[in-house]
Amino acid sequence: MSKEADLSVLDRPEILNFLFHPRKESGRPVPSFAIIQDIETDDGIHIGARLYLTDPDMPHILFFHGNGEIAEDYDDIGSIYMNYGLNFLVVDYRGYGRSNGLPGISSMFSDAHYVFNHFSGWMAQNQRKGPLWIMGRSLGSASAIELAASYPEIIKGLIIESGFAHTLPLLERLGIQTETLNIEDSQVFSNAGKLTRFVGPTLILHGQYDQIIPLHHGHDLFEHSPASQKKLHVINGADHNTLLMIGGKTYFEIIKIFIDQSMNS
Repeated sequence: MSKEADLSVLDRPEILNFLFHPRKESGRPVPSFAIIQDIETDDGIHIGARLYLTDPDMPHILFFHGNGEIAEDYDDIGSIYMNYGLNFLVVDYRGYGRSNGLPGISSMFSDAHYVFNHFSGWMAQNQRKGPLWIMGRSLGSASAIELAASYPEIIKGLIIESGFAHTLPLLERLGIQTETLNIEDSQVFSNAGKLTRFVGPTLILHGQYDQIIPLHHGHDLFEHSPASQKKLHVINGADHNTLLMIGGKTYFEIIKIFIDQSMNS
């Protein structure tokens, strides 16, 4: 885990209740094209994942979703990624979907490392030789950037959707009195700072009218990225939760084209 992080300062009920909104799966049948995986951590927690697989030589995107979503929500989206020739691996947090346990900031990061190592081994064992990309949406951007900063020699590229650059301003927008925490931004998520340690291809997607994580966070992340191949794409007319709805087919084409260009460069 990144050395500057002291995430235990955020594992407080008043913060966790703002950041996490877990729910369980609906109970509807799992689509035939989705593969369920159960990942057991060192402390006995089971983390659920859904895999949407296509050609093993094509890119694999390990995806960390937002705080109000679960992997099951991505069944339709996963099938679209498959149609674009991309493998899409969606992971839940503790307490979300099929996962047990309770969500927390510290465990979210330690689990991200555990999940990354699991899928790295799984890909090698199953001869899945396509490059591994990391993607995070909203809260999931923290897990994605953490991994990109920690394993830059393994991760081919990074995609951030509606991500945040700085922690304390985000907490303040959520109504948390950060002055009582006695912490600095660099002590916690530090997304912008961590991003400086990843030079691989980096794509940042953000909604023009995002009122939860305003657009300037996307610009800040873009400016902090040292990648020679990087792009900030603003989805015009979209807010925090409507990038897919507003972007439609263009959303997927942006991702596909960016990944293809990185493979050919």
